[in-house]
Amino acid sequence: MPLFTALIAGLVFGLGLLISGMSNPAKVLGFLDLGGRWDPSLAFVMVGAIVVATIGYALARRRARSWLDLSLQWPTARGIDRRLVLGGLVFGIGWGLAGFCPGPALVALGQGREQALIFVAAMLVGMGLFEWWQRR
Repeated sequence: MPLFTALIAGLVFGLGLLISGMSNPAKVLGFLDLGGRWDPSLAFVMVGAIVVATIGYALARRRARSWLDLSLQWPTARGIDRRLVLGGLVFGIGWGLAGFCPGPALVALGQGREQALIFVAAMLVGMGLFEWWQRR
């Protein structure tokens, strides 16, 4: 059942990305282009996601177990360290250069966008390099 639920959640997320146009890197780059033709639509998508997540977390915090009777695992780290800041910077630079982050890139890959194939390949190489670096 957890795999089925994850599949449904992924499909709903992907559908939301398609409907909102966030799998189109030009739309994301338009949001990041404050000096040009700024497109505020991503801000509305983000606000909507924050509202839904806030309600979801508020409801989940009242429970000891999930609706699927799985244990809820909450993050324990509270501090901001060098790894978090550097990771955020690298993520932001990649997002700003390509107009993709992982979720929308996978949706765009399913749409057959060539730039998504390049991005996903580079993302997988980066993940592999990170794993290699961590094991050193």
